[in-house]
Formats: sequence, structure tokens, C-alpha cells
Amino acid sequence: MNSLFIFVLLIVLMLTGMPISIALGLTVLTFLFTMTEVPVQAVALKLFTGIEKFEIMAIPFFILAGNFLTHGGVARRMIHFATSMVGHWHGGLALAGVLACALFAAGSGASPATVVAIGSILLPAMMKQGYPKSFGAGVVTTSGALGILIPPSIVMVMYSVSTNTSVGKLFMAGVVPGLMLAFLLGLTTWVLAKRQSYPRMARASWAERWRAFRDSVWGLLLIVVVMGGIYTGIFTPTEAAAMSAVYAFVIAIFVYRDLRLPQVGKVLLDSAAMSAMLLYIITNAVLFSFLMTSEGIPQAMAGWIMDKGLGQVSFLLVVNLLLLLAGNVMEPSSIVLIMAPILFPVATALGIDPVHFGIIMVVNMEIGMCHPPVGLNLYVASGIARMGITELTIAVMPWLLTMLGFLIIITYVPQVSLWLPRLLFGG
Repeated sequence: MNSLFIFVLLIVLMLTGMPISIALGLTVLTFLFTMTEVPVQAVALKLFTGIEKFEIMAIPFFILAGNFLTHGGVARRMIHFATSMVGHWHGGLALAGVLACALFAAGSGASPATVVAIGSILLPAMMKQGYPKSFGAGVVTTSGALGILIPPSIVMVMYSVSTNTSVGKLFMAGVVPGLMLAFLLGLTTWVLAKRQSYPRMARASWAERWRAFRDSVWGLLLIVVVMGGIYTGIFTPTEAAAMSAVYAFVIAIFVYRDLRLPQVGKVLLDSAAMSAMLLYIITNAVLFSFLMTSEGIPQAMAGWIMDKGLGQVSFLLVVNLLLLLAGNVMEPSSIVLIMAPILFPVATALGIDPVHFGIIMVVNMEIGMCHPPVGLNLYVASGIARMGITELTIAVMPWLLTMLGFLIIITYVPQVSLWLPRLLFGG
């Protein structure tokens, strides 16, 4: 009965339009003071021990790096490089958008930042070339979601904090699925563009491609710095986040010089505001998870599923449906922080690899960011493209169906996620 009260209260508070973080906090406080015997001192101790994890420090650093990249001219140079490589194919500028989103995602760690950085440059250029606005918006909205799958990823860090799974293994597990999804989104774009005979650009010469690469190489090197440093053991994922922030600052200010020193203050304030919001959600989610564990909810759910004889296939199907439904009302950070502590013990009891389960959750979050009513990418893209949410929802449908097909592959073929981390880390 107590467990039912927790979820009913949380859902009612969210339906009022209250922010997730405050709804979580009020649910915890109401339950703590009316329906549980857990000592307040134990809750306070858990609050501090739950958020003092070293991995949490990666979140503000990746946010800061993403903001420096967004304002520092990196996106424009990546688009130019991507266009020189694939612009001569059917729908060349749209394909360049998919490639540029994948490249930018490998440095930013956030999905909305990728949509803003690439979409604000690419969409006007596509419309100028004669592409329908809906086609360009569909490409940018869905390709921008690569920001949380291709490492580094803030959502992966949050999953790691919630489940004590290795961030390094999660990052490496996201590489192959991220490249695979980028290819599938590009293939969908190419098929649609060829069918509608959308414009192609003149083939760039190898000299032009070399110049475009040389112009964008400082931004591309950030990928090498982050992933290479983690793989070689030079620094941890959290240290890699700090390095990426410093590196992004240096190239934005001193190399590309598209960001002036007086503008740095605004970038820092924006990053601090976003970091504070996420850390506040994490704080309340830690308390929520603690109360659920103290009430034995995850353990009871695991026992019920095991008693019913549900195997991995059935459980993962239920998980996907649950997460896709949650994506209708919550943003990715909240979903991971609330759902992971509940579902993770069941997954491990069924023998599902923690890293594989993390990638499944991240892919579900990607899809959730691209469909209404709370899809962050939809809202960001609608602001850039000046399109209504309903119109944009219809526009993203071909790519959204591709992502759903990809989710099935990721869910039931764990080798796609686990091959690279097992190769690098063993096990």
C-alpha cells in the first residue's frame, strides 16, 4: 500500500505541471513524515553520501564544454567538413547534418545542445537550397538525439551514478550503437531524399575536403582527447570531462576566436544554471531511491517477476514499453534517476548485463526526446524551425520509426553494445 501511495502521489504532482525535481522532493518529504519509520538522520546521511560521488562532477564539466562548443564556431566548421564529404549524395546537406550531429555529439554530451548548434546553422541553409522545412527539421530533431548515445553522455553519467556501473564501460558501449544509429538515420535521410529528388551539391575536390578537415580539426581532436584519454587510462571519465571543458574553452577563445572573452561570463552562468537544475534533480532522486529501497519496492518487484517466470525477453519488452511511456511525461535525466534504481535490481537478477541495460535505457531516452508531449528536441527544433509541435511530430515520423527498429536490435542483440567494452576491458 505504501509503495502505491509513493507512485500515485508522484504522478498526481507531475500532472499538475509541477517540475519533476520539486514533485520528487515533495513526494519524499510527504512519505518521510507520514508513512515511514526511517530515521531522519539516516535520510540526511544518504543525501550527502549519495551526491558526493566523483562521477557527478563530470556533469557540469560536460555541460560547460558543450556550451563552449555551441558558441565557439565548432559546429559551423563541422558542418562544412561533413558537407565536403557527403554533400554530393542525394539529400547531401541533410546527410551532412546527420554526420555533423554525430561529430558534435562526440564532444558535447548533450542532445538539445547538438540540436541548437547544428540546427541553427543547417536549417536556414537547407531551406535556401530548396529543402522543405519539415524535412530539415525532422533530420535535425532526430539526429540531435545522438548527443546522449555517442559518448561522452551526461545521461550515461547519471545512469552510472544511479547503479554504480562503470562510466568508462558505458562510454565505450555507446560507440558502436551510436555509429550504427547515425548510419541508419543517414540511410533513412538518403532514401527519402532520393525518392523526392532533393538537391545534391557539387562534389568537393580532395583539396577542398582537406581544407575543410584542417579547419575543423581542432574541434574533431576533442573526440580524440576524451575517448583516447579514457581508453588509454590517462584520465578517468570525470577528468576527461574537465579536460574537455578546458580544451573547448581554449579552441573557442584562442584558436577559432569566435567567442570573445566578455561573452565567457554568460556561458559560465548558463552552464551553472543548467548544472544546478540537474544536480537538484539528482539530489531528490537519490532520496526517492533511498526511500523505495528502504520500503523494499525494487526487491519486491524482482521477486514478483521471478515468481511469475518472466524471462529476459518478456522483461525487456515491458521495460521498453514502460520507458517509452515515461518519455511522454518526463525528460531523460528524471527517467533514468527514477527508473534505474527500480528496474536495475530486476535486470541483474535476470542476468542482464548492467552495461547493456544502460544502453537500452539511453536509446529509450533518445526516442523520448523526439516525440510529444515532453520531447526536448521537439521543442528546441520547433523554436529554430518556427514550426508547431504537431507539424514537427509528423515530420520526424520516418526517423522515429527507424529509431524504434534500432531499439529492438539493441535490446535483443546485446553484442552490439558489449563487443567494444569487452574487447577493451575484458569480461
